[in-house]
Amino acid sequence: MVFYVKNVPPGERVLRVVAGVVVAGLALRGLDGLLGWAVAAGAAGIVASGLFGFCPACAMVGRKLKQGR
Repeated sequence: MVFYVKNVPPGERVLRVVAGVVVAGLALRGLDGLLGWAVAAGAAGIVASGLFGFCPACAMVGRKLKQGR
């Protein structure tokens, strides 16, 4: 049972996953200590929104997909 409605289009979902993985990798490699882990955790949230197709921030501002998607 799905409790959320997808609000991220397919092309943007792919972009979120790729960008999130890149940012997380760069953060863990280029930033030391807690800051690197914090940035990587934020990037993991972006990856999750791409994988699930739901972005809570987009939902708060009322973003919805067209019915055909």
